[in-house]
Amino acid sequence: MTHTVPYGFPGRVTAEQQAASLANALAHWDNHSPLWLFGYGSLIWNPEVTYDRRHPARVHGFHRELCLWSRVNRGTPDCPGLVAGLDRGGSCAGVAYRMPAATARTELEALWEREMFMGSYEPRWLRCRLSADGGRPLVSALAFVVRREAGNYTGKLSESEMLAVFTRGSCGRFGTSLEYLLKTVHALREHGLKDPHLERLARRAEAEMSRLSTIRP
Repeated sequence: MTHTVPYGFPGRVTAEQQAASLANALAHWDNHSPLWLFGYGSLIWNPEVTYDRRHPARVHGFHRELCLWSRVNRGTPDCPGLVAGLDRGGSCAGVAYRMPAATARTELEALWEREMFMGSYEPRWLRCRLSADGGRPLVSALAFVVRREAGNYTGKLSESEMLAVFTRGSCGRFGTSLEYLLKTVHALREHGLKDPHLERLARRAEAEMSRLSTIRP
């Protein structure tokens, strides 16, 4: 599914477009079976959905990348922050949630408002392998894949460029980019998962913030 509206800030997806997007994503759902949702960023530590099962999981063909400018939640138009997207290539470890059918549609409507309001993502059903007791079952899980044509897609950033975002103090309505990074790293650890790239970024960012705190008046 691809939207046909301008996505650069300050434009946003209308309620009607969000409803059409959700309807398209759920077009083949029978309204009776549970749905699986794959979280790779804030959905790991703040899913805001009802679920009856939760498992560490992995998808292939996409990887977690800090590749979206955040001009509302983790930054401002003048000082944007960074948040994660699920970008093409590689694989990604995250958490899969099974949502009961009775509440899935209503809660996905709220999730669409949270995740889709800027048109940064394309919802897709991905093959998701669960790390579950009794084997490694494969399920189809809904995930938010980054749209490279979105106005807030960063392209490929170096670690130095990312570190500059963390240390310059970009802050939005939900806090700073560094807080987002640290929460994601800690949440992955709590589920027995690691992202070496994010772990390294977190160590470097914390060290740089500590260094700067010692030289600032």
